[in-house]
Amino acid sequence: MDLKIGRMTRGKLNSLGDVPGVRVGHCTVDNDRHKTGVTVVLPCGDDIFRRKMVAACHVLNGFGKTAGLMQISELGTLETPIALTNTLNVGRVHDAMVEYMCRQAEANGYAVTSVNPVVCECNDASLNDIRHRAVGEREVFAAIENAAPSFAEGDVGAGKGMTCHDLKGGIGTSSRIIEIDGECFTLGVLVQTNHGSLSDLRIDGQPVGAEIERRIHEDTPDQGSCIMIVATDLPVTSRQLGRIIRRCSVGLARLGSYIGHGSGEVMVGFSTANRIPAQGGCISLRCIHESQINKAFRAAAEATEEAVLRSMLHASAVTGYSGKVRRSLREFWQP
Repeated sequence: MDLKIGRMTRGKLNSLGDVPGVRVGHCTVDNDRHKTGVTVVLPCGDDIFRRKMVAACHVLNGFGKTAGLMQISELGTLETPIALTNTLNVGRVHDAMVEYMCRQAEANGYAVTSVNPVVCECNDASLNDIRHRAVGEREVFAAIENAAPSFAEGDVGAGKGMTCHDLKGGIGTSSRIIEIDGECFTLGVLVQTNHGSLSDLRIDGQPVGAEIERRIHEDTPDQGSCIMIVATDLPVTSRQLGRIIRRCSVGLARLGSYIGHGSGEVMVGFSTANRIPAQGGCISLRCIHESQINKAFRAAAEATEEAVLRSMLHASAVTGYSGKVRRSLREFWQP
């Protein structure tokens, strides 16, 4: 897929998995009643609870049911993997993540008595019989087991039932390389796309969505949510990372979203560069000089814009349990 978004160099995989140590896994539930699933981002291969990561989050529009953001906002650290699913499955996925963390801690010789799983969601009820809550511990553990640096995009995992700009949405990812003083770093973005109106969709500045809308007569308000996960090995503080992840909104805007009332736009970011021990005294952190942060701003904007498009271009048409069809952008536009 030869997309031409922005000017920065992409990572080798053009993926969140370009950040060393980061893996992503899916489990998809696809049957007559259910078009849903779970996607899990594993930030590292070691014990993240004992060696936490610098993290930040930002809620651009809060029509959502995400769990775990309050502690990230307060402490600026991430201590678990990040799971994505549908709205009514947040509780079941949260419970599964607690179980996973308890088992990991026990295997490492200690007990967890408090843990902050991060679970984000978008509503897939237009294609999925969401009331039955088809994602639970088995699916979460399967997604973790399947996690790898290279992973599928489109209508898979938590993206199976998603709608983006009235076409088929899903999971998308992209990455950019940042060079500072001769040292190269990677910033990757993963999105779960379930937002936007078709008539507003613009690709490289062109009103592609308006042309498609005239053909299929599908145009609803900008609502439904978009989750944006940012991973980087750039050494930053939580405050700096918060500034960076807010630039994901630029990518959404470039594609035509105005962040509608009924949509939940949530950004969560983590850096693998600085690890924070669970206990200790004074620690030293490395961070970039603020004069260099524009490079990360551009990377977040470009990678988000491309990741959203990839979520749509990799997705196939899906027919939901009620007969609703979400068509693929590939039917109407290809790079």
